[in-house]
Amino acid sequence: MANIHDVARVAGVSISTVSYALSGKRPIGEKTRRRIDEAVRELDYMPNAAGRMLAGTRTRIFALTAPLRSDTYAPAHMAFVLAVATAARKYDYDVLLLTEDEATDGLHRVSSSRLVDGIIVLDVSLHDERADLVRSLGVPAALIGVPADTEGLVCVDLDFEAAAGLAVDRLVDAGHRSLALLGHPPMVYERGSNFPMRFRDGFLRRAADRGVRASFSMVEKDAPHVRTALAGVLDADPAPTGVVVHADEGVHKAVLEAIAARGLSVPDDLSVIAGVPTFDTSGFTPPLDAIPLIPADSCTRAVELAVQQLDGTVEPRVELVAPKYRDHGSVAAPRPGS
Repeated sequence: MANIHDVARVAGVSISTVSYALSGKRPIGEKTRRRIDEAVRELDYMPNAAGRMLAGTRTRIFALTAPLRSDTYAPAHMAFVLAVATAARKYDYDVLLLTEDEATDGLHRVSSSRLVDGIIVLDVSLHDERADLVRSLGVPAALIGVPADTEGLVCVDLDFEAAAGLAVDRLVDAGHRSLALLGHPPMVYERGSNFPMRFRDGFLRRAADRGVRASFSMVEKDAPHVRTALAGVLDADPAPTGVVVHADEGVHKAVLEAIAARGLSVPDDLSVIAGVPTFDTSGFTPPLDAIPLIPADSCTRAVELAVQQLDGTVEPRVELVAPKYRDHGSVAAPRPGS
């Protein structure tokens, strides 16, 4: 069965030009349009779908590409999926969820057959092939995340650099001069997941700007590795008096258990902040200050921008949501002589 790539090849034009010609969203030269029409007829390219595009009929469905990987933290992942679906329903839209790891095939399929009116992209990596595909498809799309190359894209995300800087500022303003960041497992950074890298870089940059010592450690998720990683951090000379944890819920709990096992208390001996959690930290023992990652904030705006693209032109942009601090009493001034 022919697809939009075949039409573009036969007509001698780009994929986006074919998309614009069939959807009528942008003016196309008469000669170019004739070539595209001839290619559509020659290839028998989805005549019913093409007819829907020419008539301007919508499917009222967004494709949500949200790959499930081996290191995916399912509760946070599904919280974002739910937030997108909830936001879409406010515009009378349903969501078609694409969860395969190689999500480009799914996007090709649903866009070329016009099963969906637009695309929402989750879990964006630094060099994400889906970003290049979205650019080539010429359909309304919004990324929840920021790839390295944002040209021609509409992106929405929490300002992770600012969130990390907010954590550093809170600790430094309390008097801490040596800080540590406990992050995700190495494979998360190796595959280019961009939000952990942005948080890490923001943490180290703000610490340097504030003139304090800072270290960063990648931490595996199981409790023994958490204890080992924390011991390596707290046994350093000088030992940090303020720690930021950017990891899954289980890692946060394991960190608190390891701190207690060393005979230390939070915040009297060690101040701890949860970095951009999607879960509630107020019920931890002890409760942790947090700079939360709220899925609805970015997802609602991403859906709104996708809907706006259906009715007009939305200029490519990167919108960053300002972080907020929630105080639960886990930060205090360091002990004298620490």
